[in-house]
Amino acid sequence: MKNMSWLSLALAFISILSAVILTMVAVAIQHPGAVAKATVETNLVNGFTSALNIALSYASHNAFFSVIAELKEPRDFPKALTLLQCIDISIYLVAAIVIYTYAGDSVASPALGSLSPLLSKIAYGIALPTIIIAGVINGHIACKSIYTRVFAGTDRMQKRDLVAIGSWIGIAIGLWIIAWIIASAIPVFSNLLSLMTALFASWFSFGVPGAFWLFMNKGLWFASWRKIALTLLNMFCILIGVIMCALGLYSSGKAIHDDPSSASFSCANSA
Repeated sequence: MKNMSWLSLALAFISILSAVILTMVAVAIQHPGAVAKATVETNLVNGFTSALNIALSYASHNAFFSVIAELKEPRDFPKALTLLQCIDISIYLVAAIVIYTYAGDSVASPALGSLSPLLSKIAYGIALPTIIIAGVINGHIACKSIYTRVFAGTDRMQKRDLVAIGSWIGIAIGLWIIAWIIASAIPVFSNLLSLMTALFASWFSFGVPGAFWLFMNKGLWFASWRKIALTLLNMFCILIGVIMCALGLYSSGKAIHDDPSSASFSCANSA
C-alpha cells in the first residue's frame, strides 16, 4: 500500500485532475449555449439510481479497514479521511457545476464522453493512469482481504513460498476474471455503479458504521441527551442503508433491464 499511495499521488490524482480540467475547458468551448435545468421530471428508477451514483462517489469505505491496518499510526486516519473528503467535495462540486452548466442535461456518463470524439479520446488517455491504478488498488485490497481470511492463524502471512505466492496469484486472477464478467454482463456504466452502491456502499457507508456504534455503546444508548441523539442518528443511518440496499437493488435492476444499451458481452461503447 505504501508503493500504491505514491502511485496514487504522482499519477492517479494528477491524471484525473488534468482530465477533468481539460473536460471543463473543452465543454465550455464546445457547448456554450447548452441549457442547464435546476430540476427535471423523473421517476423513481432514474431518480434513485442517480442518487446512488452520487453516494458511490464518497463510498470507498470497504477499503478503509485495509488502509487503517497498514498505517504507521492508525489514529491519523480521521485526519487523512477529513482531508480527502474536503478535497473530494470541492473538486466534485466545481467539476459537476461547470460541466453540467455547459453540457446541459445531455451530459454523458462518464462526463468525459460529452466532448468531441477526438477530445474525448485525449481526456480518456490522460485519465488512463487513474483508471488503471484505482482498479489495481481496489483489486489489491480485495485480494488481501480474502488472503488474510484464508490464512488467518497460520504462518503463511510471513512466507513467500510457492503456496503463498501461488495462492495470491490465484486469488488475483479469480477476482479479475469475475470483475471482467460482471463489467461485460452489465456494460452500462451508470447502472453498474448504482448496482454496486446498492449491494455494498449502502452497508459500508451507512449500515455497518451505524451498527458498529450501537455495538460499541451497548447499554449507554440513552445515558445522556448526547447519547440519545447519537443513537437516533446511527439508527437513522442503518435505516438509510436498508433503504439504499432494497430500493437500490430494485431501481438498478429495472434500469439495467430497461436500458436499450444493455447488450451483454457485445463490446459496445459503455460510456
